[in-house]
Amino acid sequence: MHEPNATPVDYLQQIRQWQAQRLAYLLAPSGWLSLTGFGWLKPGDNRIGSAAENDIVFQNGPAHLGVVTLKQSGEVSIRLAADSNAKIDGKSLRESTLFDDACIGQAPSIVSFGTASFHVIHRDGRKALRVKDDEAPARAHFSGLDYFAIDPAWRVIADWIPFATPCKLSLNRRLGTVSAVDVPGKAVFWLLGRMHALLPYLEKPGGDLFFVLTDQTSGEETCDKARFLHASPPVSGKLVLDFNKAHNPPSAFTPYANCPMAPPENELALRVIVGEKRYRGRREP
Repeated sequence: MHEPNATPVDYLQQIRQWQAQRLAYLLAPSGWLSLTGFGWLKPGDNRIGSAAENDIVFQNGPAHLGVVTLKQSGEVSIRLAADSNAKIDGKSLRESTLFDDACIGQAPSIVSFGTASFHVIHRDGRKALRVKDDEAPARAHFSGLDYFAIDPAWRVIADWIPFATPCKLSLNRRLGTVSAVDVPGKAVFWLLGRMHALLPYLEKPGGDLFFVLTDQTSGEETCDKARFLHASPPVSGKLVLDFNKAHNPPSAFTPYANCPMAPPENELALRVIVGEKRYRGRREP
């Protein structure tokens, strides 16, 4: 691996390419814009479907799709209604165990019906259904992404200070849960004449460092509770924090994303006037 160094000659082109890739990611059929529903599973039977009397109500699809059961062991199963015309992992099954997205070596089970589908997610000790639809209104009426002007001065080389033992950081999430994450160290950097520090965590072992942060533009020009920033692992005690790649969380586009909000430790006392602006197509709750 090469050590972080000066701004690349083709930097503007690199950032524009990154912006194009982010747009394509959001607009993909399975991207965040396709989310149309979310519901926590309670122990026992959970009736699902578009009818109001269901325990978890979908925006569309059959009035009574079936019953999802959360067992005491944590296992999740489904029993589909006879006339649902739904499929489980592409197969015309009536009953099946559903694997969630935290199962090691096993992809989550997909229950599809029409243009929509759902799968089970495992978050903070709880399980929920996440519903997606290729024809979701947020995707069909997407207003585009807005950015501040690209400024190479906001590509910062930070010092990486590892912790001998990872510290715990508590993160409140949009849909009411709280996560405790392991922070392996801190990034320390100078910007606009002052020293700043940010605490990241790893979304997956061996992956990029993930920063959830706010600054003095938050709530006005940028998303109110957080912007996200990823950084490659440090090399020789240094890492690149490129604030031109600061971007909105999925919850900026859909109310069904359980995104982390920035902790007090990551509230920057300056205006970060680069990166993605607040999404104009949806007013945040």
